[in-house]
Amino acid sequence: MDKLIRVMQQHFTYNADSYYSQTLFFLSTFMHVLTPRSLHRLIMLDADLQFRADVKHLNELFRQFAPGNVIGIAYEMQPVYRHVLAKYRQAHPETPAGAPKPSGNPGFNSGVLLLNLDEMRLSQQYNSLLSADVVQKLAEKYAFKGHLADQDFYTLISLEHMELFYVLPCTWNRQLCQWWRDKGYEDVFDHYFSCEGDVNIYHGNCNTPFPSP
Repeated sequence: MDKLIRVMQQHFTYNADSYYSQTLFFLSTFMHVLTPRSLHRLIMLDADLQFRADVKHLNELFRQFAPGNVIGIAYEMQPVYRHVLAKYRQAHPETPAGAPKPSGNPGFNSGVLLLNLDEMRLSQQYNSLLSADVVQKLAEKYAFKGHLADQDFYTLISLEHMELFYVLPCTWNRQLCQWWRDKGYEDVFDHYFSCEGDVNIYHGNCNTPFPSP
């Protein structure tokens, strides 16, 4: 995986010394290779989460995967990928890439990941994308220069292979960071940030404090 990781680091981090350049932040993409076949499913969680529901209910969401889904992941709740994909969006004004839900693809946030390891191992489509050459070509096609490691990879491949993903309800990764609100996206921010329903997991990204219970 060394060659693949080097290409990912090139396209999915700020620079070689940045926080998300470490190999650790790319491991989820090929966890099905690293783990023994006796392990069938895996939930990976960021450290800055607060549960408001039993984790068993998160595990039950594996049952909602459609055929072909290999990873459960929630949408990014800021216009991060609207920004990352700005050059591509300018050349393709009608693209859903980087646009807000429900009709757009705002990209993903990897703070909560449901990995169906069995399906990841079996999926020819997913494994064909774990290629330095494929990542290079996709990054060039979409003028993609990210900075968030594995979630950049998932976002990039979702632009052409959304069928690989089960989109988690926002209540299972209710991100709190609002860093992008005043960075020129005030008019569209809430289209990304809105989340209806009782929150099961709060994600205190950007060191955002959790709401009181």
